[in-house]
Amino acid sequence: MAVGFVLISAAPAREHDVYNKLSKVPEIIELHPLFGEYDLIAKIEADDFENLGVVVVNKIRSIDGVIDTKTLTGTKF
Repeated sequence: MAVGFVLISAAPAREHDVYNKLSKVPEIIELHPLFGEYDLIAKIEADDFENLGVVVVNKIRSIDGVIDTKTLTGTKF
């Protein structure tokens, strides 16, 4: 299981649209609005890191209104 946190910037006045579309992505297990440089943070789970990348590229970055993402991957101690 791979876990990632994706910081998401949305186009101005598109934050709610982006949030609503992201909330329908099954791999996103948490989604929170933010204040500051990024508008949203999403916690995602996938089978492995390759599929994590597929989720980010094909299901998050492809959403109309998403203008930038930064992905942080989790690890086990």
